[in-house]
Amino acid sequence: MLTTLDRYILRSMLVNYLIALGVMISLYVVLDLFVNMDEFTEQGYPPATVLLNILDYYTPNVFLYFSQLSPVIALFACLATIARLRKQHELTAILASGVSLYRVAAPVVAFGLSTTVLLVIDNEWIIPTFAHRLSRDHDDVDGKRVYEVLFLPDRDGALLSAGRFHPGRQDLQRLLVFTRDAEGALVQTLEADHAIWEPTLGPQVEGRWRLDRGRQTTRLRRDEATLGPREDKQVSFPAVYESDLSPREIQLRQSEGWIRFLSLGQLRRLQDSHIADRVAVAQTIHRRIAAPIVGIVMLLLGLPFFLDRSPANVLSDTGKCLLACGLCYVATLVVQSLRPESASALPAWIPIFVFATLATVLIDRIRT
Repeated sequence: MLTTLDRYILRSMLVNYLIALGVMISLYVVLDLFVNMDEFTEQGYPPATVLLNILDYYTPNVFLYFSQLSPVIALFACLATIARLRKQHELTAILASGVSLYRVAAPVVAFGLSTTVLLVIDNEWIIPTFAHRLSRDHDDVDGKRVYEVLFLPDRDGALLSAGRFHPGRQDLQRLLVFTRDAEGALVQTLEADHAIWEPTLGPQVEGRWRLDRGRQTTRLRRDEATLGPREDKQVSFPAVYESDLSPREIQLRQSEGWIRFLSLGQLRRLQDSHIADRVAVAQTIHRRIAAPIVGIVMLLLGLPFFLDRSPANVLSDTGKCLLACGLCYVATLVVQSLRPESASALPAWIPIFVFATLATVLIDRIRT
């Protein structure tokens, strides 16, 4: 049951959280825009179009920035609230009334857990929805740039290539699809001058490519020969090609780090499909699970520096808190940037083991 003290602390943290959220996200957007402004204007579009492209680019990216900054925002909101209570001698009054400092920390930890839930929702539902838009470059917000597609893995062991892919028109030119058997041998080729995406046919099929002058060649017998004029084969002229590679999926996979925009469910399916590097997918799964825990560890690491009855050393304790939490945050980023050869979970969890132990020691030393 919430007490008057709990409501007072939670209200203060909520105000600080909203302020920190607005300031940090806005600062991130402004700095990114300052660095990449020329990318938006290099096409020679009129100012109104440039402004719309900027809004279109940063609207989905705000959720990505929140994912990156959420632990820091929650940490600032919680610790700023406790620091103010201490600076204004309110912690002294709370202690004098017989309330333990651990009881004061309870709504702070609860608030940190609730912001962690927001982070999980952002990573698992919101960001995957905008994944194809997050993969865009600053200078191609409207999807007018034409790409070459090279051997993207598709269903049933197929590899899809195209001479030109236009995201805006959702079409492929000079389509070429190789289909392989379980041993990787070529068993079928599909060629088409032009293909247009036709969205959805049912709940299990996202859509298909409508082919213009499609030609499919299938091997009829298994031998060591390649496709050629003397091999037994069957030629057909299909009008459509069923594919898991929609224009959104192709646009997403053109991005170098596209797997980081996927949910845990999508990552696990991707790991089983062998479409992407299994080690990279496994490491991404471990980092995704560890990220909310790191946020809680940072909060528990910072709390002991402010849960003190004396207001004299608030500035000094702030410096110590920034050092400890900063080391945790930097160590997490460094570990996440490593690319081990195996799918071991250890690198993603090392900062948690180290700094959670340190947080436990510091919390145990609080004088209540």
